[in-house]
Amino acid sequence: MIKTLEEALQYIAKLEEENKVLREELEHYRSRNRAGRKKHDEVWLVSYNDFVAKYESGMSIMEIVNQGEISRRTAYRYKAYYDMLMKGDAQS
Repeated sequence: MIKTLEEALQYIAKLEEENKVLREELEHYRSRNRAGRKKHDEVWLVSYNDFVAKYESGMSIMEIVNQGEISRRTAYRYKAYYDMLMKGDAQS
């Protein structure tokens, strides 16, 4: 319990210092580079649209993969997303 003005001022100084440290830590977390795949960013969208164009033109998944632009896993991920969108459009 704070009883004097001097104790209150010391406590305020202590809290301000703690606040400064926490703000620095928060800024560190805000500015860090987030690793990993960015879901549906511009690069993803370009690659996905290229896959869709080839797939809808009649190419098989393995033909698309053999062109070397995307991996087989990515092609199947795109196909699953494509099927999900087409299923959603069919219900509309």
